[in-house]
Amino acid sequence: MKEKKRSLTAVWKDPDDAPSLNASFFESAELFEGTSPKPRGRPKAAMTKEPIKLRLDADVLAALRASGEGWQTRVNEMLRASLRLSGTLTTPSNHPRS
Repeated sequence: MKEKKRSLTAVWKDPDDAPSLNASFFESAELFEGTSPKPRGRPKAAMTKEPIKLRLDADVLAALRASGEGWQTRVNEMLRASLRLSGTLTTPSNHPRS
C-alpha cells in the first residue's frame, strides 16, 4: 500500500509573500449567501422540459431547423397549440411565451 505524501504547510513570515489574488483565484472561489454556499450553475426552472427521442420526416426536420435558433422551442409551442385546438390539452402553460 502506498503511503500518502504529506502536504507542506506554507509558512508566510511576511504578508507581502502571500500569493497574489488574481482573476483565476476569484474564478475558483466558493460563493456564499450568508453562511451557506451559493449553488453554481443555471437556476432550476419552475417547469422543466423532458428530453425525448422523436422521429420526424427529413423534410419536416430540415424546415424546422431552417427556421433558425430556437426551433425546438417553436416545435414545443406548435405542439401545445395543436393540442389546445383539439381539446386534448386544457391546462395553461407556465412558460412566459405561451
